[in-house]
Amino acid sequence: MALGVGSGVRVIFGPEPPPHGGAAPKGGAAFLGSSRCDPGPQPQVTEFPSNGAPSQAIGSGPMQDVFDLAPKVELHLHLEGAIPLDTLWQIIESHGGDASVPTREALGRRFEFRDFPHFIDTWWWMTGFLRSEDDFTQIAEAVARYLAEQNIAYAEVSFSPTDFERHGLTPQQLATAIRRGLDRVPDTKVVLNVDLVRDSGPQRGSATLESVLEIAVEADVRGINIGGSEHDHPPEQFAAVYRRAAEAGLRLTAHAGEAAGPASVWGAIRKLGVERIGHGVRSVEDPSLVEYLVQHQVPLEVCPTSNIRTGVASGWDDHPVHQLIEAGVNVTISSDDPSFFNCSLASEFRTLSAYGSKSMEQLTMAAIEAAWATEAERRELVEMVRAWWEEN
Repeated sequence: MALGVGSGVRVIFGPEPPPHGGAAPKGGAAFLGSSRCDPGPQPQVTEFPSNGAPSQAIGSGPMQDVFDLAPKVELHLHLEGAIPLDTLWQIIESHGGDASVPTREALGRRFEFRDFPHFIDTWWWMTGFLRSEDDFTQIAEAVARYLAEQNIAYAEVSFSPTDFERHGLTPQQLATAIRRGLDRVPDTKVVLNVDLVRDSGPQRGSATLESVLEIAVEADVRGINIGGSEHDHPPEQFAAVYRRAAEAGLRLTAHAGEAAGPASVWGAIRKLGVERIGHGVRSVEDPSLVEYLVQHQVPLEVCPTSNIRTGVASGWDDHPVHQLIEAGVNVTISSDDPSFFNCSLASEFRTLSAYGSKSMEQLTMAAIEAAWATEAERRELVEMVRAWWEEN
């Protein structure tokens, strides 16, 4: 596993503006990822263009900070939602363009959401331009480079085959094309999860699963997920699909406790047998569920900026991630759809650090433990992260 993360780099400090998407937190930033809140020097923030992901790699400029430079692990990332906007713009133009986005800047403004259903509508619009195997190889390579340039050493990336049946693309074709692009970037380890998209229903989910199983080993597909309109399609509908996936040796996660409340999380745990929960932030609405999550240390894949952009949370100050961490829930941090939400894993850690609580190193170690990595991969990741923080 090639994990190209630098070490021994001097960290540059400077003033920090209020976090994007919320009011300025109290107490200053955590110094170099420590678990205490330190009112001293705060890390330089990489500037993002408005209304879209960076056109260049996050942290690729000269003013990098500890959040850019530290090795990271990301467990909740959608391939289609992580396409760098320059790459997406090229693909849209290659298919004749779209009158609603006449410029690259207009494309960035397209990713402004009123609520979660509006986000889903925009997702469906965007995926309409991903029409060929070559498109998927191109975006997979671009996403892998984006991850490597952020010093993300290991990522679990979901793709959604049912969204592309309208273009005549099979799950096998998609997985093969995506793997081809990912393998062009040896500086990060990317494994795949298949999102069965709950809006498509359990029958199509079952058919998609069977197709993916034919290519799972070759494409390094390690798990399944169900994203989409959680509020309209409860997890219980997919119980048989999840049983089949488990029997086939795939790992299990599900979006729950995002657009729907605690009942969705309970359903994913009790009926789907998930090992992790995607988002899970609305678990705070049920103290008994929080107690269960703490007792069983079920990992949550929390994506704070995503929740703010889709209206699940009103801002950073009152985001449930703080309550979950304080309660002792096993929280990991991810960016979800960074091109849609104008964020990165580095920016998530940078903003969260300003509230104290767990350090970036602790949260990264939690992600490594929760990852569907092989034991050899896990050992290498632990050694890499531990060595970097000892040196920096």
